[in-house]
Amino acid sequence: MSYSFKGRVRYSEIGENGCLTLPGIQDYYQDCCTFQSEEIGQGMEVLEARQRAWVLSAWQIVVNRYPKMGETIVATTAPYGFKGFLGMRNFTLTTEAGGLLSYANSIWTNIDTKTGLPARLTDEDTRGYVLDEKLDMDYAPRKIALPVGMHAEEPFAIQKHHLDTHHHVNNCQYIRMAADYLPEGFVICQMRAEYKKQALLGDVFYPAVKQEEGKVTVALSTEGGEPYAIVEFAAAYRLQK
Repeated sequence: MSYSFKGRVRYSEIGENGCLTLPGIQDYYQDCCTFQSEEIGQGMEVLEARQRAWVLSAWQIVVNRYPKMGETIVATTAPYGFKGFLGMRNFTLTTEAGGLLSYANSIWTNIDTKTGLPARLTDEDTRGYVLDEKLDMDYAPRKIALPVGMHAEEPFAIQKHHLDTHHHVNNCQYIRMAADYLPEGFVICQMRAEYKKQALLGDVFYPAVKQEEGKVTVALSTEGGEPYAIVEFAAAYRLQK
């Protein structure tokens, strides 16, 4: 069963071009699934009491158009599958009239917060969720292969403002960090992210970047080269006006 909420693009959510940013779209999607979980009795406090948490494992977000400041938009999410310790969700972002601005697929891992390990799903974990039809889209692989010849960038440390209620780096923060390495004028039409390791306060990211025709891949890794997250951006070939 899907869940939707309506919003209006705020000045605080736009980029230099006056449009909602990709991380802004992610925030709407993240808020949408959080609102649904709260409404069906699977919210943050309930999960915390059960020592469970849903951690994002992979994103695929496609953008047709970035809405402008002041536009009314509708974010919608629907879970479409549970398997083992994984949950799968689709998202859409539309105009008030129903025009499709963006759509997405996501894969989440159910975590036992006491052990930090994946926990096999039970009826208690999935209670209240009604599965919907899988969105008709071109699904990319969950895993992202690192290209050869990546260029090392200056390392940086995780700060308090990067953290969320689980006390690790929020999934949207990785995308904001990775987007800093995009060339000028690069307009994202698709973003894929694979989250491999949770980053905590004081951890140091060692970024590596590979720019190719119409694509940029960013790995945010440990000093030893173990990725926390891999982000792949694909470009649109015209600038948003």
